[in-house]
Amino acid sequence: MYLQRIWLLSGLRRRESVIPINWPDILIVGSWIIFLYMIMMILVYGGMLILSLSQIRKIYQLDEYEPYEELLQSEYTKPVSILVPAYNESVGIYGSIRSLLSIEYPEYEIIIINDGSTDDTLEKLMDKFQLKKINRVYRKQLESKRIKGVYQSAIHPHLVVLDKENGGKADALNAGINCSRYPYFCSLDGDSIIERHAFLKVLKPIIESDDEVIASGGSVRIANGCDIQNGELKSVGLSNNPIVLMQVIEYLRAFLTGRVGLSSNNLLLIVSGAFGVFSKKWVVEAGGYTHTVGEDMELVVRLHRYVKEQKVNKKITYVPDPVCWTEAPDSIKYLRRQRKRWHRGLFESLWKHKKVMFNPKYGSIGLFSMPYFFFIEFLGPLVELIGYILLIVSIFTGSIQIQYALLFFLLSLIYGSVYSMAAVLLEEWSMEKYPKVKHFTTLFLMSLTETLWYRPLTVIWRVEGMIEAIFGKKGWGEMVRKGVSND
Repeated sequence: MYLQRIWLLSGLRRRESVIPINWPDILIVGSWIIFLYMIMMILVYGGMLILSLSQIRKIYQLDEYEPYEELLQSEYTKPVSILVPAYNESVGIYGSIRSLLSIEYPEYEIIIINDGSTDDTLEKLMDKFQLKKINRVYRKQLESKRIKGVYQSAIHPHLVVLDKENGGKADALNAGINCSRYPYFCSLDGDSIIERHAFLKVLKPIIESDDEVIASGGSVRIANGCDIQNGELKSVGLSNNPIVLMQVIEYLRAFLTGRVGLSSNNLLLIVSGAFGVFSKKWVVEAGGYTHTVGEDMELVVRLHRYVKEQKVNKKITYVPDPVCWTEAPDSIKYLRRQRKRWHRGLFESLWKHKKVMFNPKYGSIGLFSMPYFFFIEFLGPLVELIGYILLIVSIFTGSIQIQYALLFFLLSLIYGSVYSMAAVLLEEWSMEKYPKVKHFTTLFLMSLTETLWYRPLTVIWRVEGMIEAIFGKKGWGEMVRKGVSND
């Protein structure tokens, strides 16, 4: 009886000490935190947009008068090795190589790395380009899987194909670097189509910097809907698929209003794996490519880190005009896989180099770039998703006033659709890659709808990628190529 009385009294005390949770107040406080975070993102992106506007216009006005033809004859123009890793790229590989064979550049070699393809990629290359097996001596500076054979085209002597065991994209690029003969290399996707003057433009900052610039990236645009014949872009077009159209807008925003602003202050952490030029010396010294989902970003972060540790002044730049056209996913299924993979790659790069975060030793990279990519790019989708959930719960529970809901929608509209519209306008104002009025009108009107359907989808997918990254999921996931070139 005595023990029972003590137990009852202690239970009463516990119940008396419990503080009731006031859910309406928690929802309101949470909503305001989300609002403040979104306002911070809008201010950051707004600042980058202003930087991009001034920088792109300045570059564009200069480029109208740039003597690119002189670079073809200049003794200072750097020879470049073009590396194209290919795994099951049979559908688009022929058109991609044809586009590379037609570029205007004084001295270059093309190295296709067949990374253990299980389709007829190698057979197609051997048939189309009359490949003959050769003995080629190369210096193994970076680790890679075994090379099974080296082939050279009988009709294009500067075209070489490496046939190797499967090791992933990073491994293939390391093998290509080992085999390359020139001091600079360019990494390209196997389904890419390059404009004729693209290499002259993307290498121009490297040529003029006296080796101060160690990497330079160009723009990537969506090829779906374009007229591409035998690897040559005949005319620019747009797909009728809303999923593809939204990706066109998304790419414009990412490249024109994002990377330009970061590059102008040497804060760029991404040079797209679809089109980027690197100094081989610095990449080898930094350790080459590593096997991560986002190997392109990881390499750029490591290069920044390495040059800071070596206490040398080097730059990584982005040039908006040189364009590489690539195939985009045209279904929800494959787009979802791509976005989840991209977000996992972002997490891997940030986690692997977490030592750089807020570290003054690494200058503006540690104090601005790394925090920006973590708090804005990585955590942004999670915060935005929580905002959507809080908004829905609050409306149904009646715990939030209608003005709060309208404010959240307005911030979402600015963060999504308004910046997308600004990117479309910036494209029309400067690059003019989409020449028809119909193209501009279509993209502009589609950008108005982004907040209503496309952005919520990508937010959910990126949060899924975040969860997969935390639980250590590996691999790229299957992607189906349909090909963009009519061979």
